[in-house]
Amino acid sequence: MKEVSFIRQNIEKWKALESIVDDAQMRNPGELADAYTRITTDLSFSRAHYPNSRITIYLNNLASALHNILYKMRKDKYSRIITFWTQEIPDVMYASRREMIYSFAVFAVSVLIGVLSAANDDSFVRLILGNSYVDMTLDNIKNGESMAVYGSSNELTMFVMITTNNIYVAFRTFVMGLFTGFGTGIILLYNGIMVGAFQTFFFQHNVGVESMLAIWLHGTFEISAIIIAGAAGFALGNGVLFPGTYSRKYAFRQGAMRGLKIITGLVPVFILAGFIESYLTRHTEYPDSVRLFIILLSLACVIGYYIVLPQIRHKWNIKSKELNSTDSVLSRKK
Repeated sequence: MKEVSFIRQNIEKWKALESIVDDAQMRNPGELADAYTRITTDLSFSRAHYPNSRITIYLNNLASALHNILYKMRKDKYSRIITFWTQEIPDVMYASRREMIYSFAVFAVSVLIGVLSAANDDSFVRLILGNSYVDMTLDNIKNGESMAVYGSSNELTMFVMITTNNIYVAFRTFVMGLFTGFGTGIILLYNGIMVGAFQTFFFQHNVGVESMLAIWLHGTFEISAIIIAGAAGFALGNGVLFPGTYSRKYAFRQGAMRGLKIITGLVPVFILAGFIESYLTRHTEYPDSVRLFIILLSLACVIGYYIVLPQIRHKWNIKSKELNSTDSVLSRKK
């Protein structure tokens, strides 16, 4: 590649990296490390093909600046944990907002398919949930205990099994993004159809409201986690399909890192969902108002942390950049 073409192809990226160096105090360590990886990749290429060029000197200086910042910004592990949850997860969720929309859309359409299929075909629910589960639930409904299945196991045993299974499902949803996102879509489709058919089944037997107050106690966190895991899978798949100006290998690695952060950020959601399903869902004697409050509070937590906070963080980052840019101009005038 000619040097002019190399510069033209990457100049905008380098300008963006310069801005990261300028306002490094406002950036999280993960973003700085990512920037350092990008600039050293270009520096290696420039050294190999244009060793005596001014562009190689420029890239070397930029890489050195980032290296020094990273070295100075070493933090203790406790501070790193706080930064991860308060900055990195919200930032990666904002970066994955498009994948989040895709995941929600696929799941919502799947739920609708499940509802319509169960409403128009009595055998569909048995096909999705299995005969033994359906028969057991029908017996519970006849006995006036439609949610008895949630009280059939020891709380601690149930908590461990459910939490482990939720983590497995979410991680599988993410990993299936390796198949260009198609595999992630299939898992979302299946789970959405199952939720739609499951909920319709209870409404058909006149216990729909009771089922919603019980199931969505834990389902609010559980279903949200599946949708967010779907966003992680699509992020991985997009790294394979749409590398942009980066190499496919680098884009894949970035998509994988973004997806892994999202999955890690779901750990508290898995634990909360498992705890609620094991210890609270079984108590159908709790007042409806209390159960509805828990459902709405859970929904507010999910929306607040995974949707609203990323937006706030993004706006705050933009304002910080503008202030830093203004301060830089004023200092040069002086």
